[in-house]
Amino acid sequence: MPSLKDVQLKIVGVKKTKQITKAMNMVASAKMRSAQDRIERFRPYADKFYEMLGDLATGADAEAHPLLEVREEIKTSAIVLVTSDRGLCGSFNANLIKMASKLAAQKTAEGKTVKFYCIGKKGRDFFRKTSYEIALGLGDAMGHYDFSLANKVGMEIIGGYLSGELDEVTVVYGQFINMAKQEPVALNVLPITPGEAEEAEVGAGAEYVYEPAVEGLLAELLPRFIKVQLYRGMLDTSASEHAARMAAMDNATKACDDMVGSLTLIFNKTRQAAITTELMDIVGGAEALNG
Repeated sequence: MPSLKDVQLKIVGVKKTKQITKAMNMVASAKMRSAQDRIERFRPYADKFYEMLGDLATGADAEAHPLLEVREEIKTSAIVLVTSDRGLCGSFNANLIKMASKLAAQKTAEGKTVKFYCIGKKGRDFFRKTSYEIALGLGDAMGHYDFSLANKVGMEIIGGYLSGELDEVTVVYGQFINMAKQEPVALNVLPITPGEAEEAEVGAGAEYVYEPAVEGLLAELLPRFIKVQLYRGMLDTSASEHAARMAAMDNATKACDDMVGSLTLIFNKTRQAAITTELMDIVGGAEALNG
C-alpha cells in the first residue's frame, strides 16, 4: 500500500492538472465563439457562390476555361489537407489524417501519383514520415490566418493544374456541424465540373442573365471559387478544432475529478490502516508491560 505522502503528492498533482485542463477549456471556449461566428457568416456566401457557379458552368463549354477541362488520364492527384497546429483536441486530427491516408492509398492503388499540400502542423508532420511527396507544407499557419493564406495555396494549386503537373485536386478538412459533432470531409475542387456544382445548388431552377460574356466571368470566378472553398475549409477546421478541444478538456477535467475521488479514498484507507497499526502496537506494548 502506498504511503500517505505519496498519495498526497498524487492528489496535489491531479488537482494542478485539473486547473490546467479547466483553463484550456475556457480558452478554447473563447476562441470557439469567434471561429463559429466566422464560419457562420462565411458559409452563406460560399453556398451562394457554389450555386451561382453551378448555373454558370452548366451553360458553358468545357473549353471555355482550362479549369473546366477534365483530363482523359489522371496521372497526378493532389490532396490539400487542413489540420490544426496544436493537439489536445481528441481524435480530431487523427480522423482527418486517417481520411487523407485512406484517400491517398486509394489513389495510389489506381496508379496515380499523390502529392500533399498540408495546411497545419499536425498533418504536415505526419506525412513527412511517409513516402508521399509534400509539395507544400505550412506549419503554424492555422493560429492566425486570413483569406491571403487561401489565396497563396489556391495560386499554387491553380498553377500546378494549368501547367499539367496536377490532374485533380481534393480538399480534406473538418466540417463544423455543431458543438458535439465535427466530421472529416473530402471535397473535389479540380477539375470543376458542372455536375458537381449542380449537386450543391441551393436554389434550383433559378435563372440568371450574365454580363459580360460567360467566358469572361469564368476567367474571373473559377480561380476565386477554388480560393473560397479553401478558405471555407480553413474556417470549418478552425471551428471544429476548438469545439473538439473544448470537449477533450471537459472530459479531462471530469477524469481529474474521478481520480481525486479515487485517490482520496485510497488516502483515507491508508491513514486508517496506519492508525490501526499504531493502536495495535500501543495495545501490544501495554499488554506486554502488564504481563
